[in-house]
Amino acid sequence: MKPAALLVMLMAAALAGSAGMSQAAATVGSPAPAFTATDTQGRPVSLADYKGKTVVLEWVNPGCPYVQKHYGAGNMQGTQKAAAARGVVWLTINSTHAAHGDYRAPAQMASWMQGHQAAATATLMDADGKVGRAYGARTTPHLYVIDTFGKLAYAGAIDSKATANPADIAGATNHVNVALSELLAGKPVTVAQTRAYGCSVKYDGAL
Repeated sequence: MKPAALLVMLMAAALAGSAGMSQAAATVGSPAPAFTATDTQGRPVSLADYKGKTVVLEWVNPGCPYVQKHYGAGNMQGTQKAAAARGVVWLTINSTHAAHGDYRAPAQMASWMQGHQAAATATLMDADGKVGRAYGARTTPHLYVIDTFGKLAYAGAIDSKATANPADIAGATNHVNVALSELLAGKPVTVAQTRAYGCSVKYDGAL
């Protein structure tokens, strides 16, 4: 086979693979993909465990400056606590691959969350990236809100200031807080999708 023809075939295969991943990713208004993952204590946690509940999914990587922005300033924890006070389930998910330098073992991840006084319902380990890829999680942080019917109601950034500067938190709109307030009031989410910002999720092969 000629090199040019081989190149065309490889490009077509790559595009087909990308299209498949895009179609598999969760979309707002559609049922949230089911999953089971192990928490930092070694216990299995399934999305189905929280059927009928409003659920927030948060992608995290402690080594990311954008994650450090929100945890260092207490913004992520404050959002978690406000959600918990409303009866919302909060699942923090770490999809960092075990071979990456940012990977933290379950005990280390639990210690980091505890040290930052996080208020997540559970912290889940997703080193094989199955959950992250099912949702199309691209960044840390990346937030998803699932309504009581099991449908994805919000996907995107935690807030409207796409920087790593903690000083920008005060002037930002917290999209997750707004989405939860509207959902729990029985209203549609007015801003159901935003562009997530942060570090790339460190899946297998990611730099």
